[in-house]
Amino acid sequence: MDSAGTPVISCVFAPSLDTPAHIELAERLGYRRAWCYDSPAVYADPWMVLALAAWRTHTIGLGPASLVPSLRHPVVTAAALATLAGLAPGRVSTAFGTGLTGRMLLGERPMRWAEVEEYVRTVLALLRGEEASWNGSPVRLSQPPGFTADRPADVAVLVAADGPRGRAVAAWLGDGVISTRVPRDVAGPGGRRQVLLAFGTVLDDGEDPASARAVAAAGPALAAAYHAIYESKGADGVDKLPGGREWREAVEAVEAPRRHLAVHDGHLVALGSRDEVLLARAVSLLGSWTMTGTRADIGARLRALAVAGITEVAYQPMGKDIPRELAAFADAAGIAADAGHGRCGTEGA
Repeated sequence: MDSAGTPVISCVFAPSLDTPAHIELAERLGYRRAWCYDSPAVYADPWMVLALAAWRTHTIGLGPASLVPSLRHPVVTAAALATLAGLAPGRVSTAFGTGLTGRMLLGERPMRWAEVEEYVRTVLALLRGEEASWNGSPVRLSQPPGFTADRPADVAVLVAADGPRGRAVAAWLGDGVISTRVPRDVAGPGGRRQVLLAFGTVLDDGEDPASARAVAAAGPALAAAYHAIYESKGADGVDKLPGGREWREAVEAVEAPRRHLAVHDGHLVALGSRDEVLLARAVSLLGSWTMTGTRADIGARLRALAVAGITEVAYQPMGKDIPRELAAFADAAGIAADAGHGRCGTEGA
């Protein structure tokens, strides 16, 4: 928790070729950590981006979130985390989840939590320098000194979960939880890390939330919420929302084998053609469904999250001007003025 009564302020990126420079800027602005999504069908590779960011930064925490276990052998993931920990000592965190777009854009459903739990246990053992078993064979990290961080590698491991099963896995295995909404059973300050993903934009003085700039900077998050509701609840969930039926009918006009590509088109970075029609009807939800508002609005909402037990807010900037979004949110959160005065140090990274 921050001394000003707000959560620690971090940032999260849908990684692109520009992200290393954006993470460098985030460090200067006072953000505590920079996370990168793991969805190879729609974003750049998080490991390459984070390695480049490690060379360009000195204090900001770094990590992929949330890693999708089915995409990589646990030895591959453990080696990558140990390598990043060697490039950025004391600054590495990660999170594991069941996979949303990381699997759905491959035409696959999210993993079962039992599979995630087994995978995380194996990665943790490898990072400790222990021998583990995978697919019936003993495995371990055997790199000599100088190739990766020494074992045990200094990596904080969180679990991305909104439901009770995932939060139980986090309680057994992880250092905290990353979620997209405030959990009912969130631990208070002093407990495990509770990271909340946040989306939206800080409005300019007198700016309409429905302005083209605001929609470009927050609209993809609103559209992604519709995508998630459709995937979890189907027509019954999305049809009752503004523009939901029209959006669903447009998506379902795509042949079933390719429909998953249409549902998640532009996920959290841009509005697909079907999403643009949706936003025309749903724009009134931007203020309540995303962290979109004035500087004062954002500050008040962050303080309320601290009271609710959120220890860290990870803000994802969107739109055509990522530096503007980072700077505006840092200002609203009250961290920009303190950048360079120890506020973005590695404590708890």
